[in-house]
Amino acid sequence: MPLLPPIGAEIPCSMLAINSPLQIRNSLVTVDFRGGIKHRVDVNPNDPINSVRMRTVGFKISAELPSDNGDKGSITIEQNDVDVDPKSLLRVTQNFPPKFENIMVLNFTMVIQQSGNGGEPLILTTKDPAKLIGTLTQYPPKGDLYQLQNPVDLIDLENPDTVVATLQKLPVKIGGL
Repeated sequence: MPLLPPIGAEIPCSMLAINSPLQIRNSLVTVDFRGGIKHRVDVNPNDPINSVRMRTVGFKISAELPSDNGDKGSITIEQNDVDVDPKSLLRVTQNFPPKFENIMVLNFTMVIQQSGNGGEPLILTTKDPAKLIGTLTQYPPKGDLYQLQNPVDLIDLENPDTVVATLQKLPVKIGGL
């Protein structure tokens, strides 16, 4: 029985990231993201026996923004564009019992919407791709914990030298839908 999913398979997974700290300018907020991600399995030409590349074909998570003054707000994170050069990887690290390393490399747009902000959303994008890393005993994951390799800086495309927000941690549980 092969451990890796078949080439061409599309694998949807739910995502839940509770208590995720997000620095927005001078404010630190903690939010709970919910949503999902879908990958299409591609050949990894560098190691076709022990690993596959994972092309992101859908990624969206969102959270309610906490407010002290009653203003409603939300944060939505969504994949930037079609994943034309997939860098995400699923690799077998041990055959028996099965162990995997799953590295998700994600470029995304974050939209912060606050009703007290004149209705104009703040639209940011990743300065460098986010890397979520999970060590798994099965694939697809079933509630496995992934961690960000490094904090993710987010910039305004009109002013790319200034970091507007930083996603400091994203302890996310990923499981089959």
